[in-house]
Amino acid sequence: MQRPLSTQAPVDPPPPKLRIYFLPNLLTAGNLFCGFVALTKIVEADLAGGNFQPIKVALGFILLACIFDLFDGRVARMGGVESPFGREFDSLADLISFGAAPAFLVHRVVLKDVFAGHAEWGWFIASIYLICGAFRLARFNCLAAQDAAAASKDFLGFPIPSAAGLVSSLTLLIMHINEKERTLGNWSYLLAVVLLFLSAMMVSNVRYPSFKSLGLRSTNTFFKAIIASLFLGLILVLRERILYYVLPAVFTLYLLYGFIRPRISRRMRREIEEEDDEDDDEASLPAS
Repeated sequence: MQRPLSTQAPVDPPPPKLRIYFLPNLLTAGNLFCGFVALTKIVEADLAGGNFQPIKVALGFILLACIFDLFDGRVARMGGVESPFGREFDSLADLISFGAAPAFLVHRVVLKDVFAGHAEWGWFIASIYLICGAFRLARFNCLAAQDAAAASKDFLGFPIPSAAGLVSSLTLLIMHINEKERTLGNWSYLLAVVLLFLSAMMVSNVRYPSFKSLGLRSTNTFFKAIIASLFLGLILVLRERILYYVLPAVFTLYLLYGFIRPRISRRMRREIEEEDDEDDDEASLPAS
């Protein structure tokens, strides 16, 4: 005897559970907090009275956000807890800390005076940096969702945290040079040009190493051990001046490395970036 067919509708499978890992997202929240504090300090600055101290504090918080951003992804990879939520949250935090904060900073300190008679040009140039940064983050997330393995190899375009770090450290250096005059002088035009150049670099097709393979388990560390030792020596020698001189040099070297990278040998690239041999076979894959 045949059993009657069931008329009950099929039950839809439950939606996938959203994974939110505590420590990596806590570091990302620290990144976002630093970006918000930087914005408040930029607003508080009394530039007409020559008080640049809040600007220095804001620059310090932007650089601190770079440190949080450096470790949140690394902690997630070390713990094997990378997630789509963490990637999206990190991009939202980056847009505030490394997009809105540097753009507003350069407008407040530089562009507002350079285009005093045409204020709309100052806002327009600052907005170009912000829009290009948002475009770069959106492109990164799309490419990472399409191919997570390839996304970990290279960055396509100059990373927005490095762009913010270069703008912030260069502003600190210029303020230190002109500290007695309490003005940026003619250097203000340099910052405007740098901001536009970094905007173009963020949406360019120039590839930059992510250095995500460099960690505690790295074995090919001879060259990097020398560089790290020299860097620690500079910290001991320069001390508080490390922010003024070394950081702009580090970010500038990273920016230039994207242009030099295709022209150096694969062996030197592996030495610098801690690449495996199979990475060269995957160089044609889409990058983040």
